[in-house]
Amino acid sequence: MTPPNASALAARLRLPNNLKSLLPGFAVSVVIAITAQFLSEHYGAPAMLMALLLGIAFHFLAEEGRCVAGINVTSRTVLRFGVALLGARISVDLLIGLGAPLIALTIAGVVLTILFGILGAQLLGRGWRFALLTGGSVAICGASAAMAIAAVLPKNEHSEKNLIFTVLAVTVLSTLAMIAYPVITSLLGLDPLATGVFLGGTIHDVAQVVGAGFSVSEETGETATLVKLIRVTMLAPVVLCFSLVIRAKGEADATGDERPPLIPSFVLAFLALATINSIGLVPAIVSEFLGDVSRWALLVAIAAVGMKTSLRSILDVGGQAIVLIVAETVFLAAFILIGLHFLA
Repeated sequence: MTPPNASALAARLRLPNNLKSLLPGFAVSVVIAITAQFLSEHYGAPAMLMALLLGIAFHFLAEEGRCVAGINVTSRTVLRFGVALLGARISVDLLIGLGAPLIALTIAGVVLTILFGILGAQLLGRGWRFALLTGGSVAICGASAAMAIAAVLPKNEHSEKNLIFTVLAVTVLSTLAMIAYPVITSLLGLDPLATGVFLGGTIHDVAQVVGAGFSVSEETGETATLVKLIRVTMLAPVVLCFSLVIRAKGEADATGDERPPLIPSFVLAFLALATINSIGLVPAIVSEFLGDVSRWALLVAIAAVGMKTSLRSILDVGGQAIVLIVAETVFLAAFILIGLHFLA
């Protein structure tokens, strides 16, 4: 006999009773993720972008057939698992070394970019869900933040296409920034420290931050990566704040009479791993391994998200969405540059 708490857990995770029904959809997502990684390593294309585009090409698998259940669970549960493991990359010691003024500038950039997104969405006639999704992804860590935020936003008929658009947009913008921003910092005559802070404080995805930073110099790359980790650290408190506000407004998704958890379990896992890592209980090799597992989980999840979304639905998002996410990107870059000028 199945224990009552097991059935409740299955309902919360939205898992079918027969786990075998999940294997086809999960396996397809893994194959797409491996293919995307291969293309990334051999042709230099962002792995997230490749997984997304390949997933969209296999959208028909998510409409009907044996893969539907596995794709649905992979796009949700594996996604949250990957976000939770990001906490293993966070360490307080790394953050202290940067200094209070630059940490404050980075955190202010995250908060103000989200607020700018909310204001911009109102001016452009977009909903608050889209504002939090795009603002948070631009402010924090691109596609990873978009998927984490989408996990706590209440669902509607636009949720899937908004997520896929945001992941696609921040990945493309991050790639463009990886090329353009080092040129901008050179033209502005920024020193290696300021260049690293600018690159780490503005480029959306971690991989592009690393690429841009170390293309300038080793010192710039290390600083850029550290600043980027500060933004990644903001993921848990931002998602927690979003979750609490949504819950307080009565907008949170719920099943029947069951209220959603006060703090999502993947946020708690993120914070727990970050805490354990900060006090030195996680060996470096384990932290690196968990970081790799996190990256692969997110890659598999984004492949599944891509399969759940049709190309036509992306095109239906509208021009205001493009204007908003570009404006958020420009705002963040301008704010960090102005802040560096005054701190200098």
